[in-house]
Formats: sequence, C-alpha cells, structure tokens
Amino acid sequence: MTQTKSQTNFTFQAEMSQILNLLTHSLYSKREVFLRELISNASDALGKLHFESLTNTSLIDSNDTLQIKIKIDKDSRTLSISDNGIGMTKQELIDNIGTIAKSGTSSFLEKLTGNKESDIELIGRFGVGFYSVFMVTSEVTVETKSYKDEPGYIWKSSGESGFTIEESDTTRGTTISFILKEDASEFAEEYRVEQIIQQYSNFVSFPILLNEKETNKEIAIWAKTPQETKKEEYLSFYKHLSHTEEEPFEWLHLKAEAPVQFSSILFIPKHNSRSLWQEQRETSLQLYAKRVFIQSECKELLPAWLRFMQGVVDSEDIQLNVSREQVQQTDVLLKINQYLTKRILKLFKSWATKKVEQYEVFWKEFGNFIKEGLHTDYAQREQLIELYRCSSSLHPDKLISLQEYVDRMPENQTEIYYIYGQNKEALAFSPNLEYFQKNNFEVLYLYEEIDDFIMPSIGKYKDKNIVGIDKANLKLDEKEDKKEDTDTDNKLLQYFKDILGDRVSDVITSKRLINSPCTVVRSEENMTPQMERLMKTMDANFQAPKPIFEINMENALIQNLAQIQKNSPQEAILKDTINQLFEGACMQNGILEDPSAFLHRNVQFIEQAIASHDKLRNS
Repeated sequence: MTQTKSQTNFTFQAEMSQILNLLTHSLYSKREVFLRELISNASDALGKLHFESLTNTSLIDSNDTLQIKIKIDKDSRTLSISDNGIGMTKQELIDNIGTIAKSGTSSFLEKLTGNKESDIELIGRFGVGFYSVFMVTSEVTVETKSYKDEPGYIWKSSGESGFTIEESDTTRGTTISFILKEDASEFAEEYRVEQIIQQYSNFVSFPILLNEKETNKEIAIWAKTPQETKKEEYLSFYKHLSHTEEEPFEWLHLKAEAPVQFSSILFIPKHNSRSLWQEQRETSLQLYAKRVFIQSECKELLPAWLRFMQGVVDSEDIQLNVSREQVQQTDVLLKINQYLTKRILKLFKSWATKKVEQYEVFWKEFGNFIKEGLHTDYAQREQLIELYRCSSSLHPDKLISLQEYVDRMPENQTEIYYIYGQNKEALAFSPNLEYFQKNNFEVLYLYEEIDDFIMPSIGKYKDKNIVGIDKANLKLDEKEDKKEDTDTDNKLLQYFKDILGDRVSDVITSKRLINSPCTVVRSEENMTPQMERLMKTMDANFQAPKPIFEINMENALIQNLAQIQKNSPQEAILKDTINQLFEGACMQNGILEDPSAFLHRNVQFIEQAIASHDKLRNS
C-alpha cells in the first residue's frame, strides 16, 4: 500500500487477476446479472439505512425518498447506479469491496478444483458479486459517503493491479459508474436495461428510476400479510406467474420467522399441465432473496412430486454465492422445503377430511403426483398414504381412502385386495373379480400407469397385506360343495398343458372363478403386465415369465370340452377352442403380444356359427 496526500493506493496480491478472471468469465452464465448484483447491493444499502432510521429518525427527513437511480448514455456507453442509502466508510470500502484483495491468497487458489459447482460454493463465501461488473467494463469508480460522521470517498479499480481510495466531497449514499466495453454496448440501451430490471429486480422494495423513469412498479404481495392482501391481488399475481387467464384452484400465503425467515405464496393450478413422465422435474417456484430474483425453477424448494405447484419464495436468510445461480446454504433451502411441504400436506389433509368434493376434483388432476410421492418420498410416506384415493368394485364412480376400505372389511376378510387393468370398464368384467364379488369382498380398482408401482410399494396398511387378485397363491376359502377333480378333469388339464405347451407355466383348477370358463394369473415372482411391457421397451430380448392358466371345471363350456376330449380327442375344434380361450384370457389381462391368430380364429368361429345356424334353419 502506498499513500499520497489525497490518494491511497492498494496493491492486489499476485493471485488477484486469476480470481477476477474466474469470477467474471467462469461463474456467470449471463453477463446481464452484473446489473442484478449492483441493484441488489443498492437495495441492501437502502434497507440498512431504513433500519437505522427506526432508532435514529434524524437520518431521513420527510422529503428524503429512498430510491435507486440508474443513468445510461448510449453514445458514450456510460452507466451509473446510485442509491441514497447507508453508504460506506473508508474501512468499509476496503472490507466490503476489497474482500478479494484481502482474501485472495495462494491457499484459496489451491482449493479451487476446476469443477464449476464446487468452486462456486467456495468462492461464494467471499460475497463479491460486485466484481461481476468487470464482465462489462475495464474500470469502475465507486463514490460513497457513510451516514456516519465521516468524509466521502472515491474507490477506483481496473480489477488488475489494485485499487485506489481518495477523499471526496459527496452526499450520503453510493454511486457506481463506468464505461461499458464495446461488446457490452447493449447495456447502454434503455429497453435492454429496463428488460433486465423487470426480469430480476421488479419486486425490489425501493423505486428504481431508469433515466428518471420508474421501472419497477410491481408490488411484492408476498411481503404483505394474508389479511392485507385482496383476492384480486392473488388472482392478478397468479396470472402474471402462470401466463394464463385462468384462476388458480387454491393458494397458500405463508410467512415464517423460524427456523428460517421467509415469505411465500404457493398456487395450485386448476388443471395439470405437466406430464408425470416428462424429463423436466423442477418445480415452478421462483426464488427471491430480499425481493431480488434469483432463480425461476428452484428444485430445492419442494420435493419433485409437488412440481405442479407454482409460486414464489422470498427469504432474508439465503446466503448467495457470487453468481446467485446456486445457493450456498442448502440447509436453509432444506428447512424451507420441509416447512412448505408440511403446510401443503396440511392443506391437502384438510380438503380430504372436510372438503371431500374439492379434494376429489384436486385428485383427478394431481392424484398421480401424490402417488409418485408415495413411491419416492419416504419422509412423507405415512401422510401420503392417508391422502391416497382410488375407486373400487363397490364404488366404481367414487373415490375412497384405504381407511374407508378397511373400516368396511368383513370380519372374515384378512387382506386388502386390488386389481390392475386398462380402465374401470375393463376391470368390471374381469373374471378374477367373480370370487370377491360373490363373497362381498371389495376390490380396489387401479388403472393408471403409475398404479402398477404403488400398491406393491405400500405393501401393508393397518397391518393388513395389500395383494393383487391376479396372483396365483391367494388365500381363498374353498367352496363348501367343491368337488375333487375327477379323472376326466385331470385328463383335460393335461390336454390343455399339451396344447399350450411352453406358453404357460402351469394349468390348474381355479378356486376364484364362478361363472367364467378360465383366466390367467401370475405366480408370486411374476411381474405385472405393465412392468413386463416396461422391461421389453428397455431390453428387446427380455422374456416375460409364463402365466398360469386357471380352468373353471364347473363351467358348462369346460364340461363340454371335457366330454369332447374324452370321446373325440382328435377333434380340431378342441384345440382351436383351447387356444382361443387362452389367448382371450391373455388379451383381457393385457399380455397377448400378437392378437392376429386370435382374431383370425374368432372369424372362423363366427363363420362356423352362422353356417350352423343356416343349416338348422333350412333343415
């Protein structure tokens, strides 16, 4: 450090140029963020003065409007940003703006890994967003005067060898001025600067004047209390966020002081615009820090299964790194995440128990996301299970909870039953339902793609196993008048096995069928049809386990086949009928890969039936 009568020269350490190069070229993805940083610093200075004035009213007189002024000149490519805030003393200039100079040691550089994310975390602790200005200029002048009884000062630096500080006759506040580089001349265009302000700083608490015209007229309604905020303000803000004219389904306005200080408004849309399977899994929540925009889709604010929510979170406690594109203190975001998730779940529970019709409307739009949470968010699993809804064989057009199901289970029912299929209509005609319908056992209907994963992942509810009724080894009570398989029955079963060969793993007498002639079921180790299809898309050589074919020996059609097989085992219709029954059962359960033979055979049966009808009519 050298000193003249009016100016003090500070020399950067040798590593300074390396650090500045990293800051201005590697850690910012967009150069316009330099203006966001400068506006944020100015807003902080105004906020600090306002806070001081609460105990020292003489700091701000009645005519003193706290504001930020930006002046640009296209021809000279000059830009300045001023605030009449708290200002800085000489030591504060050194400490606040000279942070890198003070901390730019060799040991600091040695810690840099070359990995952008880890280096951002490291450098972020130095809080030097001001230096992003060197992306757009070669020299910066900072003129400032503290609210304390000290002279004003001018700080200058080219960001290379060091900086100078000299006294100045100026008023309270800070002005940062510089000439833009030629390749940064866009930032001398008024429309461009206004665009940046509206994108990043539209909700800053203090007026921002661009060439004397106020540009940030939006009110940060999340900073108000719910009692102060009108319904019209919520609706207007939602339309601003969602870029739609549609009203939201509901909203939450939250303000928290502990364990983290933040304000938030969360909206639930009326309609789902996100696919459950799309790659983009970030939330639509905007992150602000002290009303300065940080990130448009901050995935850390909510679990992925709540990504249909829209809104804003603004925290006083978020410590940002130099680029503000990643947040240093992930524990702060974690606490916000936990608080928001808790409040959202509380809202959903309130609907589910007190506003059932409203919850059913919500479930039809966003129920699949709750199911995703059941499968992925173990911390909220128990609460999400209570929110789960589906239709059933008793109430195909109504949504029920697992608790409702258990409450009306007969005493002799020990397990919770479900069936998976393509839609409610197809499930209602499933032969696998017959035993349960006869015995008044309710069966849950699952027909969304994600449902295939949900019930197996839950496994149990209220100490009762949750089982699919297409499993082979179900605990089913034997019929009291059940007859033992006869020799004829056994021969027919063997004949079925001979005809179907390796297309089945076994052919057995059914305990579950009442009216239908046959069905296909899965062994315990077999995948569901949906999982089999998924595996085949991932591996063309995947071979699905073979199904078990169950035969209802009391069905008239099966008994007729038994007689044909006994008397005329070589009849062609016998083989064709067995293949048709098996492929029809496979088609009904969604596991028939190629229906061509089935459809061709079906046409033949129809032709034979019509020919027989004509023969009888003409005889």
